[in-house]
Amino acid sequence: MSGSDITPDLRVKERSSDPPLWTADFRLFFTARTTSLLGDSMLPVAITAAVIRAGHGASGVGYALAALVAPFAVLIIFGGVMSDRFGARRLMVVSDTARLCSQGVLALLFLLGAPQLWQILVLLALIGAASALFQPGVASITPLTARDVQKANATLRISESVTLVIGPSLAGLLLAVSSPAVVVALDALTYAASGACLLLLRSVPMGPAAGRNGGSSFSADLVEGWREFRARTWLWSVIVVFMLWQLAGAGPTTTLGNSALVTDYGASVFGLVMSSLGAGSVLGGIVAIRLRPRHPLRAGALSMVLWVFMPLGVALDLPAPLIAGCYGVSGVGMAFWTVMFHTSVQTHIPQAVLGRVHAYDAAGSLVMKPVGQAAAGPLAVVAGAVPLLYVSAAMALVACALLLAIPAVRGLRRVDSP
Repeated sequence: MSGSDITPDLRVKERSSDPPLWTADFRLFFTARTTSLLGDSMLPVAITAAVIRAGHGASGVGYALAALVAPFAVLIIFGGVMSDRFGARRLMVVSDTARLCSQGVLALLFLLGAPQLWQILVLLALIGAASALFQPGVASITPLTARDVQKANATLRISESVTLVIGPSLAGLLLAVSSPAVVVALDALTYAASGACLLLLRSVPMGPAAGRNGGSSFSADLVEGWREFRARTWLWSVIVVFMLWQLAGAGPTTTLGNSALVTDYGASVFGLVMSSLGAGSVLGGIVAIRLRPRHPLRAGALSMVLWVFMPLGVALDLPAPLIAGCYGVSGVGMAFWTVMFHTSVQTHIPQAVLGRVHAYDAAGSLVMKPVGQAAAGPLAVVAGAVPLLYVSAAMALVACALLLAIPAVRGLRRVDSP
């Protein structure tokens, strides 16, 4: 009998032995993660409307959104330490409880009248700080609730993409039929649903992961996380490359691309383009479910080439449908990269330090993006928006080349379970 006759049977047998994804615990975790993401995506829209209605103007909106994001960026590393120290599930439940209470108070203040700006900023800062406790646990819990970590990450990426499209639209629809205070209150309930699902998990302990030293100090835990992060050349190399890409690629494209879309094409086209980006991300997640490369970071780096279409579409002043198509293609590439990278982290890093290592890589990946966003406007005045968009497109190619040039990155092999 020929090899071609045997291969199909072997493939069927291999597929039939694949571990199931939708276990009871993964359903609960998926629901918790999705409802939390829905709340996160609705909140900026609801807060913008509420702050403007309270009479604090556009500057107040800027302060409010900064108050929401800044504590998260500053505290996520400490959240990673606390997640490993006290248990990821426990910290995520605490985070959901804190966000439910803080946002509930904020909704009450908006319902009673026009709160002072400082009151809004304090409560939003508490919500942002609580989010920093939640995020590290996502990386820690995913491999504990799913036997197929890559498929789980791809599924969660699809969920994230869908909520990023649906959340703002849902918030806008609710604002059309109710007040901002009601939307903020309903948004707070998403954190209650998330916390309830996390409490029902059975395969994830409330306490810290087995194998970690419970007698170490907070600073020792912080140093240990950094040591584990720094010891893996493939990991810190990826973060360094992404810092460069966020500074000169993603950051400027977000500012200049979005501004050009709204100014030149109108808000409706901007919404269409963002929806296309979300649809592309969903498709990228589906591809990541099916495709299992032997070298995930190598395949992910190659997929980053697709991101060049996002800034190029705007720079070339293409018709709106083609720009939407460019954003969709870019969404496919970035979603596939994200799944490959997160799966590599979750399967190569010991569970006892996973929260801290993930916090370091998340902080490093994001820290330069606001710098690139802030610098893009002044640089566009001097050099022009279109040349900067071309530079941003080139940075995707540079980032791909740098990642593939690093032996530890291109040679990292897939591990199917932690």
